[in-house]
Amino acid sequence: MNYLPWGAGSCPARPSLLRAALSRRATNFAAACVVLVFAGQARADFAEGLAAYDGGDYYAAYLAWLPLAEAGDGDAQAAVADLYLSELPNPPAGANERRRFQHTAAWWYRQAARCGHVVAQLNLGELYSTGIGVERDQVQAYVWLGLAAQGGNRWAFDFQQRIASKMTPSRLGDAVARLESWTAHPECTR
Repeated sequence: MNYLPWGAGSCPARPSLLRAALSRRATNFAAACVVLVFAGQARADFAEGLAAYDGGDYYAAYLAWLPLAEAGDGDAQAAVADLYLSELPNPPAGANERRRFQHTAAWWYRQAARCGHVVAQLNLGELYSTGIGVERDQVQAYVWLGLAAQGGNRWAFDFQQRIASKMTPSRLGDAVARLESWTAHPECTR
């Protein structure tokens, strides 16, 4: 099929190169359209989940956000983590299930945080500082709170400074070095 806007007789001297370039452009354009349509749909699905959450239908919010979270949407990942940490939509049956919910919340926060989601970085830093869902680790708390602070969250900065004031100089040095060497996960799209 001829996708060129002119007939074969009027093609420039190197039609194979032109066809290849146009084919790449068409492919890139199609990919961009898919991304834009998906992004628009993802925002609509996220808004649908938010409306369900605001209406008290936490299970519907979870169902709206989970596919987005699994596809790498940082806002949805943080929202799913919030649901697990808040023990919504279903309260845990016992202490073991509560720990599993907390662990799952930390996992979802980490997915969003490693891609630069500031609220997830803040929340993950809090979890590390308290040992909820993760092993308590003040160095990790310092790093995640520092990243959130670099993203403009003042509360994270203040909390990070309180943690730093309780750390030994060697632990603080380790935390600072980790923070300075941190880079976003290579699979991140944000």
